Amino acid sequence: GPAVRADLLLLLPLLLARGCAQGLGQTRFICTSVPVDVDMCAAPTQGGDAAEELRGTVLQLRETVLQQKETILRHQDTIRELTAKLGRCESQSAAEAPGGRRQPGPAKNTMGDLSRPPAAETLSQLGQTLQALKTRLENLEHFSRLNASGQGSNLKDILQNKIDDLEKQVLSRVNSLEEGKFGPRNESEERGKIESTLTSLHQRISDLEKGQKDNRPTDRFQLTFPLRTNYMYAKVKKSLPEMYAFSVCMWMKSSASPGMGTPFSYAVPGQANELVLIEWGNNPMEILINDKVAKLPFVINDGKWHHICVTWTTRDGVWEAYQDGTQTGSGENLAPYHPIKPQGVLVLGQEQDTLGGGFDATQAFVGELAHFNVWDRKLSPGEVYALATCSSKALAGNVIAWAEGNIDVYGGATKWTFEACRQLN
Repeated sequence: GPAVRADLLLLLPLLLARGCAQGLGQTRFICTSVPVDVDMCAAPTQGGDAAEELRGTVLQLRETVLQQKETILRHQDTIRELTAKLGRCESQSAAEAPGGRRQPGPAKNTMGDLSRPPAAETLSQLGQTLQALKTRLENLEHFSRLNASGQGSNLKDILQNKIDDLEKQVLSRVNSLEEGKFGPRNESEERGKIESTLTSLHQRISDLEKGQKDNRPTDRFQLTFPLRTNYMYAKVKKSLPEMYAFSVCMWMKSSASPGMGTPFSYAVPGQANELVLIEWGNNPMEILINDKVAKLPFVINDGKWHHICVTWTTRDGVWEAYQDGTQTGSGENLAPYHPIKPQGVLVLGQEQDTLGGGFDATQAFVGELAHFNVWDRKLSPGEVYALATCSSKALAGNVIAWAEGNIDVYGGATKWTFEACRQLN
């Protein structure tokens, strides 16, 4: 390269000095640039041995330059080969990650093995989808039975048989994957068939649910969160206003352990825990207001419907807790003189670490929730009792009222007809 040539030009005068100055008296050295391919020792000189030595040195330098060139070329070829391999790896990783992006953090392993191929993960998701469809069918069966619909029952049996067949297919595929019988091509074909059938089933069940929904009052519905995920949730369409007191009441059913998760969370700019109800891990259920905490004496994760209410006032931070119409606890100094801030996001089923997001699956609510109502005052014990006993005198929330038009559902959480009050009556 240029650097080697420059070094050679600097060396030539010194070599000439060494080879040509022997046996001479007073001498003078002239430095001049000489092309690399010119043989400096071709002309006769007064020192034959010195000229030969100089010629050998020049040839040795040329050989060194050529060897360096070959080494550089080999390195360039290696770099190009490694770059191509890296590009293929990156494109393959991007294709495997949803949306073309690799998901942060280690993958969760629910099967106990060290790693799970994408096909096995997909089959696990299909199994969860099948379970969700079975739950939806059970609800439809209950609705059909209440309405004495023979046609609905027959259709339910047909769909149930299809789901049973699909479950067998999924189990067979899992066994085949574990034994390594199928290649990638067969895996994709089988997965495509199952997903196609599931899509058809989902559409038929959704059509049935739509007919069911059209026949019910707008407030007689419940939300179902069947899995502990970070993507199933519902969002109330409007924010809470500034409040100096509140009452929050709802029906809940859960048997999740440990902890049923977060029935609701309200976040505002600058404070993700403005108002949160959460039961996380082995801790008791807690109410958080402006990140201040009070433990609530609820015992409700027995898989049965329970009605709960929490009331609070900013004056002295006084709070009361009701379960199934009866006061079970009270306290004070819970965020005293801190009004609930407006312009926030109210989410059902997830705890927010950021405004409207930052969900953590370990804090997700698992179970069913209905009749979530909010008032900007403390309800009296009689008003709470009327709600818990499904009295015709029960009030709807004056801040947030339970109605299908007020709530958007995301990530596979579903709406069903609410039957707890029907069972009580």
